[in-house]
Amino acid sequence: MTEARTILIADDDRAIRTVLSQALTRAGYNVRATSSASTLWRWVEDGEGDLVVSDVVMPDENGLDLLPRIKRVRPDLRVVVMSAQSTFTTAVKAAQRGAFEYLPKPFDLKELLNVVERALVQPAANDAEDEEGEPERLPLIGRSAAMQEIYRTVARLTTADLTVMVTGESGTGKELIARALHDYGKRRQGPFVAINMAAIPRELIESELFGHERGAFTGALTRGVGRFEQAAGGTLFLDEIGDMPAEAQTRLLRVLQEGEFTTVGGRQPIKANVRIVAATHRDLRASIRAGLFREDLFYRLNVVPIRLPPLRERTEDIPLLARHFLDRARASGLPQKTLSPEALERLKRHAWPGNARELENLMRRLAALYPQEMIGEEQVAAELAEAEAPSDGAPRSSETLEQAVERHLKLFMAAHKDGMPIRDLHERVISEVERPLLRLALSATRGNQIKAAALLGLNRNTLRKKLRDLELPVVRGLS
Repeated sequence: MTEARTILIADDDRAIRTVLSQALTRAGYNVRATSSASTLWRWVEDGEGDLVVSDVVMPDENGLDLLPRIKRVRPDLRVVVMSAQSTFTTAVKAAQRGAFEYLPKPFDLKELLNVVERALVQPAANDAEDEEGEPERLPLIGRSAAMQEIYRTVARLTTADLTVMVTGESGTGKELIARALHDYGKRRQGPFVAINMAAIPRELIESELFGHERGAFTGALTRGVGRFEQAAGGTLFLDEIGDMPAEAQTRLLRVLQEGEFTTVGGRQPIKANVRIVAATHRDLRASIRAGLFREDLFYRLNVVPIRLPPLRERTEDIPLLARHFLDRARASGLPQKTLSPEALERLKRHAWPGNARELENLMRRLAALYPQEMIGEEQVAAELAEAEAPSDGAPRSSETLEQAVERHLKLFMAAHKDGMPIRDLHERVISEVERPLLRLALSATRGNQIKAAALLGLNRNTLRKKLRDLELPVVRGLS
């Protein structure tokens, strides 16, 4: 019979020690629990325990400071870190100091049991290097469950050198993720170089990425150094990768496959010594179906996907973000402001189509325009009024497709409630939505029905029938 494994628990909260001890005992483990780091350290030194589950803040020592000592004396002993200080910095420090996993409090017991099981069966990996010193600022803000998962993912990636694909709406902070991966990762001593694919003319993208030789094209009077060379030893951030033209996609794929590139007009291969982080607001899988993005390149870039949630999906983070942006406004010379509880609740009800960037702009505007130190709901509502749908039913930029459809249906049904009964409403609504959808799909694929059908997820014959039924013309070469 296999002997039960022993779990060492260190937490100054008696209730947490009791709950964890009971749960782990029921799961078949032996458990020893303490409220102090010193007792935990004595057990570790004596060779006790097969796994450590430790809090960060304890009366006699910080759990994160104890981690490197544990890893030095017992490199194979796994440590799971728990913390109510659920910040990005805590997650990064835990990963860089050798923690197997970081769990923000409060956590689900089932999740902790799964982590314990993984820690005891997975083979040991290389130790993470000790990272001393507190970072001066937090690059990522938020304590929602969605952000905690992102913190944990980013923290794990700081000890690796994998290619990352960051997706999310405009204004969610995709470049912040890229910078965090660089600033806290193995390549932090190297350069961080960013290039926005959507901001560069198509004919210049290859030269911008890979550089060019003198005389390679008209106007190339000297040798140009590309972003891959500029980022050597560091991180290359490819923003809006979904806007990269097909010919540049082919060259980028070759670089990722072979680990080297040549300049435009050059013959001598140059080693590509960069970590790549790509980002996009587009649905690249839909772009692949439409023939606009290479599937093989997508899988080369999408080694570790990170999705940044829009602000409307993490409204509990809005007060923290708002205070952070007001502090930044004050640091830039604007007056100090605070928000009333009612103002914060009003912020939570906004749709935030511009996400965190829109919130930051609003905080700077409030700090600059209003004389009172305490900003109330009335001032916030006045500033948000322009972005939200007014009572006359006119559309605004904050409106989602679902909201727009609902608004139009309410107006339609209200206009007919005293007249003839409405019939075939479902069919009428579907045809109204389908018509512009098919038109836009054909426009995006320049009239190519095969690509349009793939983009829409339809059979080609089905698409042709719909086009005939809706009497939509098809013109090849649409722009």
